[in-house]
Amino acid sequence: MSEQHQQSPPDVVLEIESPEQHAALAHPLRQRLLFMLGHRPATISQLAATLNAGKGNVAHHLKVLRTAGLVQVAETRKVRGGTEQYYQRVARRMAVAEPRAEGTAAMLGAVAQELARSPQTALSLRHVRLSPDKARELAETLARLVDEAEEDEGEQPVHGVLVALYEHVRPPGTD
Repeated sequence: MSEQHQQSPPDVVLEIESPEQHAALAHPLRQRLLFMLGHRPATISQLAATLNAGKGNVAHHLKVLRTAGLVQVAETRKVRGGTEQYYQRVARRMAVAEPRAEGTAAMLGAVAQELARSPQTALSLRHVRLSPDKARELAETLARLVDEAEEDEGEQPVHGVLVALYEHVRPPGTD
């Protein structure tokens, strides 16, 4: 594989806003494809083998992601009389300002699949009482920690980091 294939997607933040983008995020396999394409381009065959999915299925979901503007063809190569396309995300990071239930469920489902395959995991859930100011401060601190995490050089394992801070909604009348 050439050095060109090692390039990461542009280090920009893509704001998820359109209905097509939200719909594209509402499937666990599409979420996993986005995970895979977050560090380097890959072909349909490479993605299918890594995700243990059929090439036709991967091709279909890549088309949905491409139509929504979330992935692009990074490079095209001629191989054995055919054309091989390397796909990559259009941005290293994607921000969903107003998450939708189906996209969140798909992402959490995809993360659960990744956790099940991972040799190293850390998963924690804790409920804490915080004032709105302290909750905002914690959210900013967590976002900063994730954003400032420095990556090692070379072919090191890729680790997923999922951080969520949400207000626990209690049933009415239980205050």
